[in-house]
Amino acid sequence: MSNATHWWWIRHAPVTCNDGRIYGQTDHPADCSETAPFKGLAQLLPQDALWITSNLRRTRDTMEAVAPYRSSPLPVAEVVASFAEQHFGDWQGLRHDELRTRPEREAHRFWLAPAATCPPGGESFVDLMNRVSAAITDLSRQHSGRHIVVFAHGGTIRAALALALGLDPERALGFTIENCSLTRIEHWAEGETGPESWRVVTTNHDPRGYANGVKQF
Repeated sequence: MSNATHWWWIRHAPVTCNDGRIYGQTDHPADCSETAPFKGLAQLLPQDALWITSNLRRTRDTMEAVAPYRSSPLPVAEVVASFAEQHFGDWQGLRHDELRTRPEREAHRFWLAPAATCPPGGESFVDLMNRVSAAITDLSRQHSGRHIVVFAHGGTIRAALALALGLDPERALGFTIENCSLTRIEHWAEGETGPESWRVVTTNHDPRGYANGVKQF
């Protein structure tokens, strides 16, 4: 029998100190003053699901901003540190123009550095992909057939898409993941030892258009 595990990924709301600095795993709060995304997410997200945040405050703030617009109380969320954003080490706290002057920094069109580049004291995007993939694989097995809602980060969601599509790290960096956007992927498996596959349902979906009501999943 085939079971689909439905993953609902939401990138956190913008951070309150979004002044062009690199924040990575710096634990800033989220700016949840715009209500439309949270009203829309409350309509779109499934009622019966396992809810997860990373260990960073901005994901918890975003999750809690959905609560006033749901028809039922928020479930107790599980905290999964493996779903945190990439750690940029010594680059965290720098402005982007300051980073460009660093001798160890390589340019990248869509990200702070090529996927295999490890910032001093931090981790590479490849490292991020490895920890995110391991956590997704484990949770898909533990909660086979369920809906799993995760409030996470742009890098984390790119890593999840790379796992689903079998992409190499550099290609995964090409995805755009906006704040408060919804990305859905499904894990399909036949029993505990049978073949498995992934399906991408939507990426970077803007929930604002659903703020006035839509049938819930």
